[in-house]
Amino acid sequence: MEKYMHPKIAIIEAPSNLGLRPPAEGCVPGCYKAPWALRNAGLARHLDAIEIGCVIPPRYDPHWEPGVTTRNSKAIAEYSRSVASAVEQALNENLFPLLIGGDCSILIGAGLALKRRGTYGLLFLDGHTDFRHLGNTGKIDAAAGEDLAISVGLGDQNLINLSGIGPNFDNLHVAVVGVRPSDEHLKELAERSIFYKTSSDVIASLSESLDPCLSLVSDQTKGFWLHVDLDVVDCSEMFAADCPEPEGISFRQLSDIIRLARATKKCVGMDVTIYDPDLDPDAYCAQKIVSCLKDSLGS
Repeated sequence: MEKYMHPKIAIIEAPSNLGLRPPAEGCVPGCYKAPWALRNAGLARHLDAIEIGCVIPPRYDPHWEPGVTTRNSKAIAEYSRSVASAVEQALNENLFPLLIGGDCSILIGAGLALKRRGTYGLLFLDGHTDFRHLGNTGKIDAAAGEDLAISVGLGDQNLINLSGIGPNFDNLHVAVVGVRPSDEHLKELAERSIFYKTSSDVIASLSESLDPCLSLVSDQTKGFWLHVDLDVVDCSEMFAADCPEPEGISFRQLSDIIRLARATKKCVGMDVTIYDPDLDPDAYCAQKIVSCLKDSLGS
């Protein structure tokens, strides 16, 4: 029997901070620098990956009026279409797109690319549910805290149906992994039939947590996308994130999850988000991220 060969990894830089609030007045979020910091840390070399370019985002606008639109929503919609084109190009060339953000709103573009191709699942690794929408808050704010809601069709009308054929992912094909047990939207996920396993579940038993998630996103789909918000990792290891939290999984557990996801042969691509080099002047977290991805994706 011929040995299975994973598709070649193709790094796509997505240096967007459009989905984040300003960290302070007059400042812009530093997550847009992540692709370059990880490049400097040797990501492509360690993964033996090809680099197929950078999707340049529109200008970040810190001004926002509270209401029924998300901060920078029209710019995010424009950018998501560009990200989708880059992901589609990689998939058409039988490559494995590794989308390096930037903030979590880049998931919208990846989901759009897959929606155009058929029915895909979403394995959503995040310390938070990112499920804020008008139905549970009365207002919306920043897309990086709304990306899962947007991906299943809830939220800003500028963002929830970019394909013209409905949400990027169906609730029944989404599995959330690593969210903190105290997250305020867990009850709503269950009510909407979105499956989840908390960080406590993963720490107690990775295999018992992950196996049903992998089945859910793989069964009756053409494949699945892997979203990795690095705040899924405990803040003791991953402090250079937009919103670091305690009680998270370890980098070792994250590496195991990514490796097992790819071993299904149905993971078609992934994104990595929310690393902020401004909070990592010694590049400690950059090296940890690259080591994690090398362990899980390297040949």
